[in-house]
Amino acid sequence: MSAINISAIEAGQLWSFHGGIHPPERKQLSNQTPIQTLPLSKTFVVPVKQHSGNSGEILVAVGDYVRAGQPLTQPGLQRGLPVHAPTSGTVLAIDEQPIAHPSGLTDLTITLAADGQDAWYPTTPCPDYQQLSRAELLERIQAAGIAGLGGAGFPSAQKLALQRPLEYLIINGVECEPYITADDRLMREHAAEIISGTEILMQVSGCNKALIAIEENKPEAIAIFTQLLSERAATASSIALRQVPVKYPSGGEKQLIEILTGRQVPSRGLPIDVGLLMHNVGTAFAIHQAIVLGIPLIQRVVTVTGEQVDKPGNYWVRLGTPVADLLAYAGFHETTGKAAQRVIMGGPMMGFALANLQVPVVKITNCLLLPSTTELAPAQQEMNCIRCGACADVCPAQLLPQQLQWLAKAKDYDGLEQQNLFDCIECGACAYVCPSEIPLVHYYRKAKAEIRNIAREKAKAEIARERFEARQERLEREKQERLERHRQAAEARKAAQAEAVAAGADNPQDAVQAAIARAKARKAAQAAAAAKANDSAEGESS
Repeated sequence: MSAINISAIEAGQLWSFHGGIHPPERKQLSNQTPIQTLPLSKTFVVPVKQHSGNSGEILVAVGDYVRAGQPLTQPGLQRGLPVHAPTSGTVLAIDEQPIAHPSGLTDLTITLAADGQDAWYPTTPCPDYQQLSRAELLERIQAAGIAGLGGAGFPSAQKLALQRPLEYLIINGVECEPYITADDRLMREHAAEIISGTEILMQVSGCNKALIAIEENKPEAIAIFTQLLSERAATASSIALRQVPVKYPSGGEKQLIEILTGRQVPSRGLPIDVGLLMHNVGTAFAIHQAIVLGIPLIQRVVTVTGEQVDKPGNYWVRLGTPVADLLAYAGFHETTGKAAQRVIMGGPMMGFALANLQVPVVKITNCLLLPSTTELAPAQQEMNCIRCGACADVCPAQLLPQQLQWLAKAKDYDGLEQQNLFDCIECGACAYVCPSEIPLVHYYRKAKAEIRNIAREKAKAEIARERFEARQERLEREKQERLERHRQAAEARKAAQAEAVAAGADNPQDAVQAAIARAKARKAAQAAAAAKANDSAEGESS
């Protein structure tokens, strides 16, 4: 960054990003009461993979007794992120179960029957973490199973392991999507721990400046952080608070970076490409828990909200808890048939409806929304695009949503790549303003999934091709080795014949015949000796 840019950031200047919308916030439904702790469920279903990237290798077997915080998987050769037991109990099954996914997919899970004791696995707290090396801190963060809790679920240790010069660490407390207040309540009740986690992140990343960004519609959280930062003289100059204007999706990674620094992350690029690193406030809190207290990531705050729930609010929920258990505690009464109540995991803009309430809460589950039909109308019949251009006006990534939809319908994947489909953050702003009720994000998600599948199949085919070519090379090499052995043997025979001639034989063939005769004579002598031995043995026995 230029010196002028740095001085403007230090002065607290804010910028803006293209597009954006202002949907009704509806946060008062759930942010008025402290975070409650959900009672333990009787059964937990823990997906082996709850993050972006590879899954870990399973450490337990059916029938094993485990304790809360005990690793159920290990990173293994693929460096997958581990998951931990949410409580103590017995492993009931290791099999495929439905998971929280828009398509209702199944995935490998570990089912645990809780014993109700909540006995803990030994922890390794380290309050004096400043004495630990960067590698040791990274290993602890990895071992604690911490992934980004803002929604993407990227392993935090891998993100921190990237080694490039950093200007700022950004802690994202914007939480711009309507209804969701999990980060808001966490910041109000655990601001000191979030600041501690920020300091740990600064030490690990080697960055000496941090910005904590909070949206202006969270005055209580802003007041608490303002007070704590002013009291901490050691960090007051290195950690600064920024109040972000209310606009959706200002909490998107690239959008928040542009607001705070005026910089744009390049297409398909990362924040580190412009000297920045971003983590969610929930991630900072989890890192404090993991390093200072030695507690792995086994629970998170989940907002339960909407007019169809009796006790909207925020809850500490153990990972692997069935959604149905959380909703029952919050006062939701499930209906079936045509009038079945929608349960949306996530917010109204980026969330998706659940087809099965037995799916588990996972690391990226931040909200369960239960709206009435009056507050959030069901999807209407899709109509033809009228080319109004409203979607392009509000797109924060400055894409052409209309063009992307046409390409997605036509399965023109090369065209989608050229139009930067993967720059889409799936914020839903385009669908929100579409007068034709076109579910634009649905088309983008489906196209992204298909492109990824094609890439995986292409990678598999490439691996198969390489294996085939390696096999062909090996067979050809073995063939050449055999031919070389035959050639050497032939040369050896010729050499033997030459030696026989040199020894005085009149004809090389005579020497060969003589050698054959000698071999036959030796075999005959051996046969006669064996027959004589047999006769002697028979004579002695008689």
